[in-house]
Amino acid sequence: MALAQVERVRRMLTERRPEVTVEVVPLTTSGDRWQGSLSELGGKGAFTKEVDQALLDGRADLAVHCVKDVPGDRPAPAGTVFAAYLTRDDVRDCLVDPAGRRIEDLPAGTKVGTSAVRRKAQLALHHPHLTAVPIRGNANSRLAKLDAGEYDVLLLAVSGLHRIGMPERITHPIGVDAFVPAVGSGTLVLQCRQDDEPALEVAEALADHRAGRETEAERTMLHILQGSCHSPIGGYARTEPDGRISLRARVISLDGKTVLDAHEWASDPVVLGTSVAASLLRQGAREILTP
Repeated sequence: MALAQVERVRRMLTERRPEVTVEVVPLTTSGDRWQGSLSELGGKGAFTKEVDQALLDGRADLAVHCVKDVPGDRPAPAGTVFAAYLTRDDVRDCLVDPAGRRIEDLPAGTKVGTSAVRRKAQLALHHPHLTAVPIRGNANSRLAKLDAGEYDVLLLAVSGLHRIGMPERITHPIGVDAFVPAVGSGTLVLQCRQDDEPALEVAEALADHRAGRETEAERTMLHILQGSCHSPIGGYARTEPDGRISLRARVISLDGKTVLDAHEWASDPVVLGTSVAASLLRQGAREILTP
């Protein structure tokens, strides 16, 4: 997945800045190597800390991240900046089922492979008769485990399956009202050193400012809630025809029995994210999110 994302950025740079020479610097992170729970390894930062260090050391000039894998409870490392957000892909979760069923057609006891607490909580809310079973690894390895019969079905990101060239594995894209997406779903971000003017200029050539504003609203909300990899939080912002941004957010208990929803509109993404977070906190989000 990571190499596919880097290749996408390389192609975009070749098209828009053909004079720029691109060298790919592959890295394997602790999150890639670890097969246990991410919370035991320090959360989503397990996918980014080695990349952050490569930027600071000068071994790399640009880093490509899935925004949903970037920690929301702490800022970017000092000396670096998120320089550009790319045009957003499909934000939905999807069911992958070798039998071709929709999620509402699955029988009781079906083993659903997912380790995302947001997905597990919404599964408990809408389909409590299904059984969430932990799974780790990249999308390819998860599909291999499914094909080997270790799981009955999987919950994965639509955008991820497109990025690895396997959209045909998507059985049932699930609507955002049922499964509110993860903050940053479908969005890639370019990170660089904050004083690296050439890298900042290159990143700007790929920037989608609409995606940037939407992501800023979502991540402002997530930061105020101090959301991490074990926080059952969903959030999805989109730009309306009048130019305002709407932000739908959900905090849900892991058993699916307590659901907090907020949906607001504003022109300023920071104001919007702050207001939605405040609404969720007034409803009792801190009690759900505190371990």
